[in-house]
Amino acid sequence: MAADPEQQPKRSPRRRQRHYSMLKPPSLSMSELVKTTLDHDSTDMLIDKWLDHRSTAHDAYHDWFMDVRERKHPFHTNTANTMKQIIAWNKGDFVPENVFCRTVDTGRLIPLDRTWTTHVYHHRSMQERRLSMMPVVFTLLPELMLLRGMHDTGCDEIYVIVTDLKRQEMDDVTEYFKLACRYSFGRRCKPSIEARIQHEHMRLSHTLLRQRRTPCFPQIDLTLRAILHEKRPRFLVLFSHQTTSYSQIFFTEKHYVPDADIFYDYPTGCPNPCCTDDCEMIRFPRRGPEEAAVLDVRRGKTARRRRIRGKQMCNWIDCDVEFGAGEALQLEEGSASGSSIEGSELSIESGSTGSGVVLGQTCSKCKLVKYCSPEHQRKDWDEHRRVCVRATPMV
Repeated sequence: MAADPEQQPKRSPRRRQRHYSMLKPPSLSMSELVKTTLDHDSTDMLIDKWLDHRSTAHDAYHDWFMDVRERKHPFHTNTANTMKQIIAWNKGDFVPENVFCRTVDTGRLIPLDRTWTTHVYHHRSMQERRLSMMPVVFTLLPELMLLRGMHDTGCDEIYVIVTDLKRQEMDDVTEYFKLACRYSFGRRCKPSIEARIQHEHMRLSHTLLRQRRTPCFPQIDLTLRAILHEKRPRFLVLFSHQTTSYSQIFFTEKHYVPDADIFYDYPTGCPNPCCTDDCEMIRFPRRGPEEAAVLDVRRGKTARRRRIRGKQMCNWIDCDVEFGAGEALQLEEGSASGSSIEGSELSIESGSTGSGVVLGQTCSKCKLVKYCSPEHQRKDWDEHRRVCVRATPMV
């Protein structure tokens, strides 16, 4: 007698198994690398240790920040020049609370005391040898502090992949990811481009396998592209613990790259003072987007690139007011603005156009930040007072 089809147990839908492909976005669950997470408390401990070392012996990083402190920002009559990205350390000791950075996504001037969570992906052999990942983050700490401070959003979590690639191998891997990321997120490519990607992938896989590099190149490729596809970070780091190599910082948009006018003389990280600029342990983009490793990540079937533009928002961190294009209203000294806050004058009302676009008002003392209202300037004063100094007129 045939069984009643309604009484038969229903089969659960079979999950479609995903396979690794060089031209399709992979899943992070396919990665065999071990993930070690360092939380905010671990980051605070590393920052304190890094500051203790700088207080006893000044090094290239401390000297660079001292040079930045001596570069007094001139006040331009053009507001667009005044609001350019800067690093400002105007008051107090050398601590992250007193060093401010202009963010590339919101245009705010905020301190470098915000911590983050670091996700470090490494080969399982490092876990078997009980090697800690804290030295990896400690090596990258000044660069991560600056990159975290340059982004108001999207950098609460930072991703690092640990390898043992040598210099030439890191150069080849960088060029491969620049090529592959343009066509590995749903965009159709020509057969010639597909054959080129497959050829470069096979060449790098055999080269690193012959040199016994860990992790293997397919795992590096899978993990890096999966992070780009699922996490969508502003940047990620391909770290190498080889002393003759360097660590590469990949950016996902040109707009996220630091300004070359500020970081043209940033330290290379090499302890040898006789080394040239080519001998750098961390490939920090000191020359701007032209020499930075920017990955052209395009998603979707049409593969149209989403245009990223910089905003200019109210400097109060909890405000979401975005200023429109136009000249900002200056907070004139001695204006009828009510009470002032220790030399930083308050505005009367937010400037606006007839179309309702908020122009904002600029701090009359430092000419560095804009606010949408006097109330938000008062709320931000406890933090802004650590960087607010009188601007030097441009001669």
